[in-house]
Amino acid sequence: MATATAGTAGNSRPATTWHNWAGNVTATPARVVTPASVGELQEAVRRAAEEGLRVKAVGTGHSFTAAAATDGVLVRPQALAGIRAVDRTAGTVTVEAGTTLKELNRALAREGLSLTNMGDIMEQTVSGATSTGTHGTGRDSASIAAQIRGLELVTADGRLLICSEKENPEVFAAARIGIGALGIVTAITFAVEPLFFLTAREEPMGFDRVTSEFEEHFAENEHFEFYWFPHTGNCNTKRNNRSQGPAAPPGPVSAWVEDELLSNGLFQVVNSLGRAVPATIPSIARVASRALSARTYTDIPYKVFTSPRRVRFVEMEYALPRERVVEALRELRAMVDRSGLRISFPVEVRTAPADDIALSTASGRETAYVAVHMYKGTPYQAYFTAAERIFTAHGGRPHWGKVHTRDAEYFAQVYPRFGEFTALRDRLDPGRVFGNDYLRRVLGD
Repeated sequence: MATATAGTAGNSRPATTWHNWAGNVTATPARVVTPASVGELQEAVRRAAEEGLRVKAVGTGHSFTAAAATDGVLVRPQALAGIRAVDRTAGTVTVEAGTTLKELNRALAREGLSLTNMGDIMEQTVSGATSTGTHGTGRDSASIAAQIRGLELVTADGRLLICSEKENPEVFAAARIGIGALGIVTAITFAVEPLFFLTAREEPMGFDRVTSEFEEHFAENEHFEFYWFPHTGNCNTKRNNRSQGPAAPPGPVSAWVEDELLSNGLFQVVNSLGRAVPATIPSIARVASRALSARTYTDIPYKVFTSPRRVRFVEMEYALPRERVVEALRELRAMVDRSGLRISFPVEVRTAPADDIALSTASGRETAYVAVHMYKGTPYQAYFTAAERIFTAHGGRPHWGKVHTRDAEYFAQVYPRFGEFTALRDRLDPGRVFGNDYLRRVLGD
């Protein structure tokens, strides 16, 4: 097969095996392309379509599903990176698709600007994070995709669509969370605001108390989340609220103990021990869940919203109607307690307001998220299957980038605008240039 050259379809390399961050998904594409411009990307898509090859773009591989896997042309957008423009009057920033959230947030901070809300890691590219519905937690502020005000999309015929509420609005409405099914995003315009401070309050709390008071914590805080440690009645809560500042980050010793020693270094050791000797996990969980202490600190948003995550894992997350989450959590705890499962990772609970994006997990309803994790290399199927049974019984919608077993028939039931999205896909990509096995399962043929 001929190799593309820079200036035509971008730098191209022969087949290599690609794997995601967690190592649970691998793919061997026919070739890998790293376009240096939007024009090169357009040519790469046209050429692949002519050759009958599928095309998928992949960011940093932080999804746990095969959404980006392909046996055709794998596009690496890392050369399409950087901020194009900052419009202070409009309150927007336009950024290339291959830019990581870390790069974006640091650049915004230098400009005295910030996104309104963030997820808890910032290693992903902006296009990968938004395309799969990455979110943080918020009473009033929604996912990263909900902060999009415009985007550019290369379609299956190599055209470049400019999309916003005013230009190609029907594409914009869907493509903010497109799972890579509608085209390849090349640039995104986000709403931003002047840099502000958040004060974070982290506090241990019992499972029974945090679940019984869940609605109060949600109502009283701009950003509330908590972690429950299976095999225990212990949780750790985090409340983030805007403040006047000044910045008062954790001291270097406190930050190292909490974020490096406990959350990464010791946690890595504990999980390795648990994988080798599963019977030790409940005892370890009781000790680990009591190791974290209350602390309060203040900083700019991305330094509060995000944390380093170096212990690798596999994750499933479901979005539930917020009014159903406490019942589902209690069922999850009861299931773990009566099973022989050994769970070394905490369960994470977050919230989001309803939004208007067709395939957003918060589309049209107030939402709470429950995420379950297992340490990399540990069998996770039994735990995830039992958890998924609980979540789907409550009308849950799985995160597009995290492990699940649902299919198009299920999604047509839980997403009122599912048919709207698939009809748009039929129009933009009738030949399924951007298709793969995962999209066939979740969206249909």
